[in-house]
Amino acid sequence: MAMRIKKNDTVLVLTGKDRNQRGKVLEINRDKQRVVVEGVNKVKRHVKAGRDQKAPQGGIIEVSASIHISNVRLVCSKCNQPTVIGLRKLEGNKVRFCKKCNESIDK
Repeated sequence: MAMRIKKNDTVLVLTGKDRNQRGKVLEINRDKQRVVVEGVNKVKRHVKAGRDQKAPQGGIIEVSASIHISNVRLVCSKCNQPTVIGLRKLEGNKVRFCKKCNESIDK
């Protein structure tokens, strides 16, 4: 299965407590088909002192947890709509395109 969402793409969350929120993809786990989206699915982690650079004194920190890739949809930069992504060959390269406005997503 081809994963058509890449790092730094803007996505819309379709389900869950953060439904209808937009954010940038920070990281992708292709093995588990999960993505971490900026500002979405925040969870609290308890960190011991000296274990983490973000909280050297320890305490409770908020981090973004991953969500399944099927629960997000790419937002097209041209039409600003959440869209299904298609693939087409253009000059020998695979290029992603928006199925709503038919514009290329990759430059």
